[in-house]
Amino acid sequence: METNLPDDNLVNEEFSRLSKYERAKSKVASIKRFYNHVLVFLIINIILYFLRNKFVFILVSKEAFGNPEFLDWIDWNVYGTTIVWGIILAIHGITVFGNISWHMKKWEERKIQKYLNSYND
Repeated sequence: METNLPDDNLVNEEFSRLSKYERAKSKVASIKRFYNHVLVFLIINIILYFLRNKFVFILVSKEAFGNPEFLDWIDWNVYGTTIVWGIILAIHGITVFGNISWHMKKWEERKIQKYLNSYND
């Protein structure tokens, strides 16, 4: 009696191909999110730098306007935003383009093996 079931090898090949496609699609989506992050970073920071002196007039009362400490505080907030966000952006880029997950898996495997060996002793 013959069945009309597909060959197991064909099913496995199709599953493997779809799996590769889904992984590639996911990778492209993460790269696209990173590029969007870079674009937003650039736009916001350019606006912050160009409007840095305008914030003084908008946000500052007449008493604080002549206070140089307050003006330094505004400058450091603009620079601090760029620095902190830049670090976060760099980490995002490393996770997208670097293969940190592979290194983490190897590290986990080494640690597991280390503890397994210590338990066997």
